[in-house]
Amino acid sequence: MDPYERLANAIILQAVKDWRGAMVRLRKRPNNHDAERIRNETEKFFLSGWFGVLTKLDGKALLRKLKEE
Repeated sequence: MDPYERLANAIILQAVKDWRGAMVRLRKRPNNHDAERIRNETEKFFLSGWFGVLTKLDGKALLRKLKEE
């Protein structure tokens, strides 16, 4: 795996971790505005063209799987 591919994977994995963390915080405090912002930003990222540049994964499918967890 080349360095650019490793970097792209690390960016995506961090977004997944950020999304999961935001969801945990929102379950505890549904009105947590910081967690809402992080959730919204990461969901936009998964559906963005930039996500498509980084990976061949389907961002919609990834988001759907995360929401099923």
